[in-house]
Amino acid sequence: MSFLLVITTTDQEETAEHIAKTMVQERLAACVQIISKITSYYWWEGKVECAQELLIFMKTTKEKYQILEKRTKELHNYTVPEIIAIPIEESLKDYLDWIVENL
Repeated sequence: MSFLLVITTTDQEETAEHIAKTMVQERLAACVQIISKITSYYWWEGKVECAQELLIFMKTTKEKYQILEKRTKELHNYTVPEIIAIPIEESLKDYLDWIVENL
């Protein structure tokens, strides 16, 4: 089984919390963490923007990724949300087992 750390950001705390709760309740992610107060610089509509955002980490499997991506887009407040999946190459086996049990 392949495991992923999926990352997204948002500028609204309520959106971050809604995404987190939905992913766990729908068993698309075993754990979701929200890190607040990050500063992001990015190009948007031809100019450099700066925003205060929240960073969201979701732990899941490759098998759940497509549904998780779709739900993230549905729940997100951004037109083009950042959704990046990073393979988990190494991890404590007990933790990976826990992810499987909770999806």
